[in-house]
Amino acid sequence: MIVVADTTPINYLILIREIHLLEQLYGRIVLPSAVRDELLHPRAPEAVRAWITQPPAWVEILVPTVIPDFAPVKLDKGEREAIALALELSADAMIIDEMRGRREAERRGFTVIATLGVLEEAAGEGLVDLRLAVECLRRTSFYVSDAVVAELLGKKLDDLR
Repeated sequence: MIVVADTTPINYLILIREIHLLEQLYGRIVLPSAVRDELLHPRAPEAVRAWITQPPAWVEILVPTVIPDFAPVKLDKGEREAIALALELSADAMIIDEMRGRREAERRGFTVIATLGVLEEAAGEGLVDLRLAVECLRRTSFYVSDAVVAELLGKKLDDLR
């Protein structure tokens, strides 16, 4: 299975110490060079920069050969390269959080998985406690509404407060 990932899901999975789930769920993960560069940015968390400096063997960093025209959709460089690589590699899925990137990837026929989707799938496989993982995620700068968390966890909003 070939899965191409954008920056945000990688960043947050590293921060909550669940990045290993990607290998367990999908095997090979491909990152475009622009995503690597974003993860190395001086403002990226130190743990993220350290991880991408020596990525595990199951991560492959590639440069897309052709970047399609995405106009009028406004995507950042990482999203553009991720979609381009997914197209080149005939990827099975993409891991991407930002709405514009998700919509463009879906428009181009890709199965799209978000950070929460990775955690939900991992929980379904018994690889992670979903409630604890979401709690960890919410302690970062990741934003998710109470309503989405309630739906994900199958609880009433009052139970989350």
